[in-house]
Formats: sequence, structure tokens, C-alpha cells
Amino acid sequence: MTGTDTHTDSGTSTAIIDLGPQTRIVARLAAGVRDEQFGDRTPCPAYAVRNLLGHLTGLAAAFRDAARKELGPTTDTPPDSGVPDIGPGWREELPRVLDELAEAWRDPAAWTGMTRAGGVDLPGEVAAAVAIDELVVHGWDLARATGQEYVPDPAALQVCHAFVVEVAADPSGGGGIFGPVVPVPPEAPLLDRAIGLSGRDPGWTREGA
Repeated sequence: MTGTDTHTDSGTSTAIIDLGPQTRIVARLAAGVRDEQFGDRTPCPAYAVRNLLGHLTGLAAAFRDAARKELGPTTDTPPDSGVPDIGPGWREELPRVLDELAEAWRDPAAWTGMTRAGGVDLPGEVAAAVAIDELVVHGWDLARATGQEYVPDPAALQVCHAFVVEVAADPSGGGGIFGPVVPVPPEAPLLDRAIGLSGRDPGWTREGA
């Protein structure tokens, strides 16, 4: 499937997008990481670059299996269970798992019914939104940490922004999904607004903004 489609589940119409453009962007960013950057800081305070790459590998596998409704260790492990890391074959593994993630979400059935991710049961369409948010925000993290240019897939960015707006507005959610919301001017670019709502400072740099 390419472009967008819609399905109706419990009366709610949700856009189905192809995650492939965004997963390919993340794969290109990962391919641009140099070995000497593995220990560099990232916008994720607890993660160095190598930990962020390990997290991307794990979340890609988890949300791939969530789309397939193949519930088990990858979907049941909470995201705060430990600091992830890369293995010796990560340069081959990460792009492969990202491709599998995108392919799994091309099945309209992935967006319906219930599934699980991070040990939490949730509707398929919500799991898709979380996966897209992770790809967009952590793509930005990786680009900023390694000095690479970043332009996310426009469709994925729209979904990410809508998701973080909803999360930030939920009084029970504690603000941004990755930390307290960082105020951003309403006229700022959509990516900056999404990053601020996620709990990141859009002005973060490797040099220590």
C-alpha cells in the first residue's frame, strides 16, 4: 500500500499511512553514524548514541510484532526495563528490522483490533501512532546527536504532531511523552512544535544548547 487510506473502527476514521518513507529516513541516519560517535550525548539524557541506536532496534522489532499481533518478549518488555545497547551486527540488523516494521504496518489488519507494545495493551491504530511518534522523534534525536540533516516524512510528522498534542493535553499523562513539554512559538515549524510537545528542546545541539 502506498499513500494513505482510511479504516473505520468503533466509529472512528483513522488515516493509514505507509511507514516506509520514515523508516528509510531513520535507516539512512543510522548508516551515517560513525563508530567514534557511539559514546556521544543525545537529547535523551540517559542515552548515548549507541544506546539510542539500540533503542531504535528494539522498538522497531517490538512494533513490527505488535502490527503482526505476534505478542511475546518483544512486545511485553517495558521501555524502561534497562538501557539498550547495540550488538556487533547492528548495522545490518537495524535497517532490516525497520523494513520489516514498515511492511507489517502496510497490512490494514494491523491497524484494527487490540495489540500490545511496551507491555501495554492498546488498539492497533494507537500502537501505529506510537510507533510513528517514536520514529519521528528519535530520528530527530539521532540526527541532532550525530550532526546530520533531518527532514522527516511529512505524513509521519503530521501523525506524530497530532499524537503529541493529544498526549500533552491529557492531564493524567504528565505532559510530553518523553518529558515535560518545552514551550515553542505557535508559528514555529511543525517539527519544532512536535519536538517541544514531546519534551525536547528544539534548540538542542551536540555542543550543549
